[in-house]
Amino acid sequence: MSPPDGGPITVALVDDYDVVLIGVASILDQYRERVVIAEIDANSSLHDAVDVVLYDSFAQPEADHDEIEVLVANPRARRVVVYTWNFHPDLIRSARAKGADGYLSKALPARDLVAALERVHAGEMVVSDPPRGTRTVTGLDWPGRREGLTDREAEILALITQGKSNAEVAALTFLSPNTVKSYIRTVYRKIGVASRTQAVLWGIDNGFAPDHHRIDHWRGGP
Repeated sequence: MSPPDGGPITVALVDDYDVVLIGVASILDQYRERVVIAEIDANSSLHDAVDVVLYDSFAQPEADHDEIEVLVANPRARRVVVYTWNFHPDLIRSARAKGADGYLSKALPARDLVAALERVHAGEMVVSDPPRGTRTVTGLDWPGRREGLTDREAEILALITQGKSNAEVAALTFLSPNTVKSYIRTVYRKIGVASRTQAVLWGIDNGFAPDHHRIDHWRGGP
């Protein structure tokens, strides 16, 4: 697919974790002739007027789409897209009801992600097929990856670091309480802790506390 008329589309990346956003920016940077990152926002309001906001759901309260509603209401955001691995039907319906223009899978290869963003920019509502047994696309990053945590395990630990109870984690992620407990046991083993307090302290020391930062004009963007 060729770049849209008028040149590449401008994209803002939004999440609470720099490492996650910079990973997304890096995979999109391969397609600078089609997509240009205007800014990266971790816990900071949108600054630039952009064609598409890509909202990464890592360690966000997925069942509470207030952030999506805020982005949709922002006049600087022409389109808003959710970028996630969680395709529970209620989450998709909620995001669309809040005004999201797309719901895209983290399992999409970079070229397909770029094509989907271009379709959204052109006015199409795009919802990816749910991922089937695949993991996130190569190049994405998250806290704890180097310690062997999967993206989902890292999300669970991040929510715990934010002070969420097991019941809250289960409700926010649409996982069963037993599944959450299983994830937590695996996380404890991988990071070498024996209690929730130790896990929270480890999380704070290893990048699981949300960032408060903006990167404007990433690598020479507009």
